[in-house]
Amino acid sequence: MVKLIHTLADHGDDVNCCAFSFSLLATCSLDKTIRLYSLHDFTELPHSPLKFHTYAVHCCCFSPSGHILASCSTDGTTVLWNTENGQMLAVMEQPSGSPVRVCQFSPDSRCLTSGAADGTVVLWNVQSYKLYRCGNVKDGSLVACAFSPNGSFFVTGSSCGDLTVWDDKMRCLHSEKAHDLGITCCNFSSQPVSDGEQGLQFFRLASCGQDCQVKIWIVSFTHILGFELKYKSTLSGHCAPVLACAFSHDGQMLVSGSVDKSIIVYDTSTENILHTLTQHTRYVTTCAFAPNTLLLATGSMDKTVNIWQFDLETLCQARSTEDQLKQFTEDWSEEDVSTWLCAQDLKDLVGIFKMNNIDGKELLNLTKESLADDLKIDGYSYEKEAIENWISKKKRTSPMTNLVLPSAVLTPNRTLKMAINRWLETHQK
Repeated sequence: MVKLIHTLADHGDDVNCCAFSFSLLATCSLDKTIRLYSLHDFTELPHSPLKFHTYAVHCCCFSPSGHILASCSTDGTTVLWNTENGQMLAVMEQPSGSPVRVCQFSPDSRCLTSGAADGTVVLWNVQSYKLYRCGNVKDGSLVACAFSPNGSFFVTGSSCGDLTVWDDKMRCLHSEKAHDLGITCCNFSSQPVSDGEQGLQFFRLASCGQDCQVKIWIVSFTHILGFELKYKSTLSGHCAPVLACAFSHDGQMLVSGSVDKSIIVYDTSTENILHTLTQHTRYVTTCAFAPNTLLLATGSMDKTVNIWQFDLETLCQARSTEDQLKQFTEDWSEEDVSTWLCAQDLKDLVGIFKMNNIDGKELLNLTKESLADDLKIDGYSYEKEAIENWISKKKRTSPMTNLVLPSAVLTPNRTLKMAINRWLETHQK
């Protein structure tokens, strides 16, 4: 269970970012201010709001110890603040003077990155407040940044949709197109996926974008074996651009916020949706989990920050149910699978599944690729009337791949239909 326990409504304009330390919550806004709250009772600190920036504050983040807060702004500066008294420690100007869209501390607090609208990314020395290294991406604005949990590299995301990976010397290790319409946020899980040989660790990275998707990546890097970024899966719960994503401190949950005004909480193990939260009345622009408790903060263009509290039993029960269903399905015979297909109105697929000896265990391992390559099922979605018209004209090829269709069986895409209906409900109010 998750419940709304508090709403903060002190900002005078859109909330752009929120961040937790072990004892504080920071929020920043289009109203040029940063506000600090105690996690004890969510009262605002005496030295809040923090004022210096002359234009919108886009991002704020705490150092791992929580003693320093960084904020960055359209005014081209990144400012460091003492969280105990609200005093400014340093004002660091982006070399190009370009609006700074994102900032992030390294896990050891020694460095801070700042990414700007002109594509420049700066690595600052937090002890000396001086520029350490500078680089830039080829195209687009830098709008997202995340350090790996071990601090050996960091990832930036651009408005052109590229994920770029940098080492601690600002050398570009890798770059690839991740979201066609632009990236909006990226975040690492603090928990390694697994430990490998030779000190190799795998980390889970989430990215989200204007394409309405959240993508999961598995990342590994050692100085001996090099860097590897592997796409794992796509979460398609939202029906509009996804503006923010964040992992819980224990890595068990992933949250995303969207233009569709909703917040979706996923179980990272099963990638199932645990909760859909719809309290905000405008776009959800930011979300963050507390580092030591099951608290979630979400901010919106409705000028509010909502604080949510999770019940740990919810996740445990969801995983228990999922494990039971998986174990149950694994024991299915080929006949059981055929019976299930008929119950789902997929009777026409029974022959194809039987021909390929698909039992319960095989069913659980099916992917879009295996459906297309092994079972020869097209796997794409079309408007029913359009594809029926295509087939009626004796065209037995896929409209997407131009490959021959071995079967003209049409399968309803209920997930897509539900997403469309949800979008219509949201935008027709």
